[in-house]
Amino acid sequence: MKKIAVTTENGMIFQHFGKTQTFTIYETENGQILSKNILDAGANGHSALAGLLQQNRVDVLICGGIGQGAKEALKSCGIDIVPGAVGSVDQAVKDYLMGALIGNPDFMCNHHGHEHEGHSCGEHGCGSHSCGHHG
Repeated sequence: MKKIAVTTENGMIFQHFGKTQTFTIYETENGQILSKNILDAGANGHSALAGLLQQNRVDVLICGGIGQGAKEALKSCGIDIVPGAVGSVDQAVKDYLMGALIGNPDFMCNHHGHEHEGHSCGEHGCGSHSCGHHG
């Protein structure tokens, strides 16, 4: 069995891992979805999110933008990452199970640790959200 977590907002892939408030967790086996549940991430930050996913025995994370620190935290927890995904959460998992979801390892918000008043990540494909302040 493999557990897949997807950053989620309104059924779509949420584009900023560190600000994720909800994950959709899929239990899968032999390419089939066995169950689907919502996991509330609360107000956890980047490193706490990795621990939360590890506690829930997640094997794979599908997400939009993700910073290097979060990637390293997830890797240390043994969680594979498929970054750069967009669109429907359900469709992304189906595509992943069919081997059709290709992550973009260069897709990330790399503004961590900087003040970006009013900055938008749009120029690198994160969508229309604002990175806000990280710290």
